[in-house]
Formats: sequence, structure tokens, C-alpha cells
Amino acid sequence: MSSLKADFDELRERIRHGRELGHASSEPIFYLVFPPEQLLEVKRQTPAWIAKLHQEGWTVTTFSIAEHVWDLLKADPLWPLCVAEDKAAPLNWARTNESLADILTGQDGLLKRLEDALQPLEGKKDALLLVTDLEALHPFLRIGAVESKLHGRFHVTTVFLYPGVRTGKTRLKFLGFYPEDGNYRSAHVGG
Repeated sequence: MSSLKADFDELRERIRHGRELGHASSEPIFYLVFPPEQLLEVKRQTPAWIAKLHQEGWTVTTFSIAEHVWDLLKADPLWPLCVAEDKAAPLNWARTNESLADILTGQDGLLKRLEDALQPLEGKKDALLLVTDLEALHPFLRIGAVESKLHGRFHVTTVFLYPGVRTGKTRLKFLGFYPEDGNYRSAHVGG
């Protein structure tokens, strides 16, 4: 099993050289895949990784899925109703999760925010978008669906910090327990 340091070093090398021929897409999308039990260590290491990327000439913009999920939920006009309904039936997780997922995916809320984060970085050779806190998508959606919907719009080096298990060259299991998904068009390091 590789270490986070070795995986991050390999990721840096791969993004320095760009995408290889033979991937399903030429978009500069990379996943740093790590076991979910290393989530806290990844969070501890992320500031040092960002500093290292800056030292190597990258202009890193961070996109926290958790922050955007929370912002979308709080800003939605139905949020107070969701809170009230949850208080009325706190054990009805299926209904609560469905309501929250509707808010996040309605009008492509989260998708639009990620696209909006990519837009100002286009054309900047040294730009890198670092997408963190993917675990905040559970149980609402998976990042593979977001990546798929944004196909053709990633013109900036984008790195996703992915808690999960790699089961092949393009197959991943989000958080280690979701069913294996092979619909990723990205390059994967680690896992």
C-alpha cells in the first residue's frame, strides 16, 4: 500500500506532465485516491500540499464541496421547511436525504458552482483547481456524476481529493462502500 506522501509526489509529477494518451478524455482531471480512514490525515496535509504546489508554480484555487453544500442548503428558500420536517420526523432519513439532494441538484446548484469556479481560471496556464471535502456529497450524489455532466468544460488542471478505493485503472468505490463506478474520465493516483 502506498503512502499519502508517495501518492502526492506521483500526483505532482503527473500534473506537471499533463494527461497521458489513452485515457477516455484529454481533460486535465486528476483524482488523488486515498482510503477513507485517512481522511483526517489528508485534511491535515492539504495546507502543506497547497504550499508545495505554489512553490512549484501553480496558482491553486480551492473548492470545498462541504462549504458549497452548506451554502446551497442555507440559501434555499425551502431550507426552513426541511429543518421543520426533520424535527417532526427525525428518523425519516430517506425523506430528509431526498429533500437535501433535491436542493443540491436542483437547477444544477452544485454543478453550477463548480463550473463557475472553473470559468475564471480558463486560459491560465498555471491555474489548478483543488476540489476538497468530497465526503460531503454522501449520501446525496457522487462526484463521478458531476464530472460526467461537466465533460468538456474542464480546461484547467483539476485535482479531486477522493476518499475511496481504486478497483482498476478507471474504477472507484466512493467512500469504500458505494458500488464500484467506472464512469470516470480522469487519471487516478493512489488508492
